[in-house]
Amino acid sequence: MKYFIIAGEPSGDLHGSNLVRNLMMADRDAVIECWGGDLMREAGAGLLKHYNETAFMGAWEVLVNIRKVKANFRECRNQIAEMRPDVVILIDYPGFNLRIARYVKKMGIRVFYYISPKVWAWREGRVTQLKKYVDRLYIIFPFEREFFRRHGFGVTYLGNPLVDHVESWHTMAHDRDSLKASLGLDRRPVVALLAGSRQQEVNKILPPMVSVAAGFPDYQFVVAAMDHLPAELYDRIIGSNPVRKINGRTYDLLSVAEAALVTSGTATMEAALFNVPQVVCYRTSSLTYSLAKRFVRVRFLSLVNLIMDREVVRELIQDDLTQVRLHSELQDIIATGFRHEIIRRDYRELRQIMGESGASSRVAEDMVRNLHEPLAKR
Repeated sequence: MKYFIIAGEPSGDLHGSNLVRNLMMADRDAVIECWGGDLMREAGAGLLKHYNETAFMGAWEVLVNIRKVKANFRECRNQIAEMRPDVVILIDYPGFNLRIARYVKKMGIRVFYYISPKVWAWREGRVTQLKKYVDRLYIIFPFEREFFRRHGFGVTYLGNPLVDHVESWHTMAHDRDSLKASLGLDRRPVVALLAGSRQQEVNKILPPMVSVAAGFPDYQFVVAAMDHLPAELYDRIIGSNPVRKINGRTYDLLSVAEAALVTSGTATMEAALFNVPQVVCYRTSSLTYSLAKRFVRVRFLSLVNLIMDREVVRELIQDDLTQVRLHSELQDIIATGFRHEIIRRDYRELRQIMGESGASSRVAEDMVRNLHEPLAKR
């Protein structure tokens, strides 16, 4: 069968790559084209558009890039029409993907949504679009089941694919000392800085992160730099601060970290799965933040706190993201801090809630099985 997959950012590329591998195992005749990134291409999909040309974050960023957004939509629509896949698989990225879903549905092509948009957080009205245009919706957080049940929408939960990816990394990992040596680090404890995957995020969030490094001379601060972002972006922000950057080895860095400062998003879950106490950081444009305050309906921003339904990790958002607050919160979560072991204990509970590994394989098998069923039976 023919599959067209759309992921608009690094986390989608990560989950998409695992899905691609498992689709190829579940369907030996699979032909897969995608909008995604290097990971999906390495997994065997034909990469038609890289996410670094499509990832615009927030209302203001989308507005100033509206012509590019529209051009991307036309290009994607034309590629789908030319390929005529058996299914279009959408991965999160709702502003773009829900428009594609409407177009694809009119063409009579099945639509699977893998990793639901966070409609439980804001823009709840999008549930109507999901019900109308999506044939099968896969969720990756247990608490989402009740939300969609209230809306009369049957969804599928088969686990969280991030658990698979982290466990896969552990099967191939070296010991801690060898990893630190391979990263060029000394024997001091490590604080990992995960500043996001978009240039707008790094510009706004990394400066306060690096500002605290001088206050912890017995630690080494290391930025997990993204390969798709320019090196000069990080170099400019780091400046003379005692901070290093390491490209493309986020999991290696997390595996040797004692604590982390993490931009809200998938990385908060990754830090938790690596058992690294963290402070969650977020800052965006004034317009986007004003809109979010008005419309976001959740108590927390980080996935860790949302899943646990209580504050496990501290969230410093917008004006709270200052050097003084970051220093204080980081002091509490390093090994000598009173919250270090409390957070690690809560992480153990979180992993139990997330369930067993193997989600990517189960989702791929479910997709292939459903594609072999006539539409009338579904």
